[in-house]
Amino acid sequence: MFQKISNSWELVKTSASVLSKDKELIIFPVISGIALFLVSLTFLLPMFLSDILKSFSENFDILGIIILFLFYIVQYTVMFFFNTALVGASMIRLNGGDPTVRDGFRIAFSRMGPILGYALVAATVGVILKTVSERSKGLGRALISLIGLAWNIATFLVVPILAVENVGPFEAIKRSVVLLKKTWGEQIVGNLGLGAFFGLITFLTILIFVGAGVGLSIWLKTALPGILIGIALVLVLVGIGLVQSTLNGIYTAAVYQYATGAQLTSDFKPELVQEAFRQK
Repeated sequence: MFQKISNSWELVKTSASVLSKDKELIIFPVISGIALFLVSLTFLLPMFLSDILKSFSENFDILGIIILFLFYIVQYTVMFFFNTALVGASMIRLNGGDPTVRDGFRIAFSRMGPILGYALVAATVGVILKTVSERSKGLGRALISLIGLAWNIATFLVVPILAVENVGPFEAIKRSVVLLKKTWGEQIVGNLGLGAFFGLITFLTILIFVGAGVGLSIWLKTALPGILIGIALVLVLVGIGLVQSTLNGIYTAAVYQYATGAQLTSDFKPELVQEAFRQK
């Protein structure tokens, strides 16, 4: 347990060292988050104002499936576009270069066709899993969740492949599976480590802010301190999420470098990346 905590901390520090050299990398998750929020509003607000959402949740009819499919396509396109930009820029740093935001966008725009294709594939898989899950119960839903997890693992390296290799979405998925087979493990320690670390940071942040807000409100006998601290808490949590997303992108780029046998720079200790997978 203590060794895993130590590895997680080392991984976070190493990823952060890359981010510290290219702080502008966080711009990609920021714009992505804003764009995804607007996409959600565009689709969900009209649904809330009509009977479509109720019909969708109760009957899961054809109209609901079509709307969900379109929502997934737009959402995944935005997500994959900015992830490709982030990972592409991270690759430049890991290869010893000095990336800019323009470099990231240039890479993403140059791969727009494959990104759209992969978004279509991911949306199809997502709708199928969602449809089957809605019509299943108990063990059925658990099985669908496992299938979804397997899909996420199989496509773990698709984004860096799209960013670097001149291949289409289906070839990128096949390449992702092949690369993972070479360095397969029971779990991706790096992602779990980052998740555990930021989960702990989030928990402690909420604990401190809530405690301070409640304490000050009781002491001053007014709700204003609690409201202000609550707003500050939301902003801090958003910041934590953005940093985590950026570090995840950097780590994904490093795993791709290791999986393809590319030379890693001194920013990433090879043993840390190797610990993300256990050799078969």
